[in-house]
Amino acid sequence: MSPVRSCSRTACRQPAVFTLTYVYADSTAVLGPLATYVEPHCYDLCADHAERLTAPRGWEVVRLPSEAGQPSTDDLEALANAVREAARPAPASGEPVGQGVEVGRRGHLRVLRSAQQQNVER
Repeated sequence: MSPVRSCSRTACRQPAVFTLTYVYADSTAVLGPLATYVEPHCYDLCADHAERLTAPRGWEVVRLPSEAGQPSTDDLEALANAVREAARPAPASGEPVGQGVEVGRRGHLRVLRSAQQQNVER
């Protein structure tokens, strides 16, 4: 099996670059960037077939912008900020973490209540 997905149209061997899905309830065909993985009831299309796509009478075609090119500087900066935020230690909260008292059980599920902290004031 080839790592490059090909167009879903019969006898077309061009690489797929768009994914077509249908929203039957809204009578809409949605053409967007190639999906990350193959979905049932979706069709991968090459650039030629995507450009010539028409929908049945009464249906609307929605063409989503493709994600062509490299990530923008803003995307890379947002990713770097998210990594920095995730690396920061979590602030200590007044809620105990990982401590609880089992108050009930149903099958494999347990109901836990936070353990009461003993505050000793002097």
